[in-house]
Amino acid sequence: MSSPLLGILDNGALWWGLAACGSAQLSKLVIELVVHRRWNPKVLVETGGMPSSHSALLTGTAAALGWQQGFESPVFALAATMCFVVLYDAAGVRRAAGLTAQRVNGLPDGLWELHPDQDPALKPLKENLGHTRLEVLVGSLIGPLVALPGLVWVGSPLVLAQHWGWLAVG
Repeated sequence: MSSPLLGILDNGALWWGLAACGSAQLSKLVIELVVHRRWNPKVLVETGGMPSSHSALLTGTAAALGWQQGFESPVFALAATMCFVVLYDAAGVRRAAGLTAQRVNGLPDGLWELHPDQDPALKPLKENLGHTRLEVLVGSLIGPLVALPGLVWVGSPLVLAQHWGWLAVG
């Protein structure tokens, strides 16, 4: 019995990449508790900050694909090049956009005339968009550190469900 759902459940690279991303996002909550001593669950859904969950997602998925398909495979090459683009973008373009937003938010109120259809209470621009190089580096290390052991020792969610007797696929 083959179905798209079973195929997705058997895609260990996808799930362990997502697990790496989730681990990075959860670590933001732990860092918020330990470093800033405050409970701030908003960090679970916000962009930016330590570590980069996008980096963890891409490097974890790429490492898992390399492990499964071979590090010489075109699929791994595609995943690796996507990693470079995302990591560069996070520490470059998105970070620059966040720094620009910070400067715009620092401008005095009333600097521009509002059009009649604009909201007089303009919200400040989001400043925490990108990452420092260290945040990208830590995220990119979390990816393979979560994905590879999970893929090797556990496998896919389908394998896990079969092992626990939740699903019998023949």
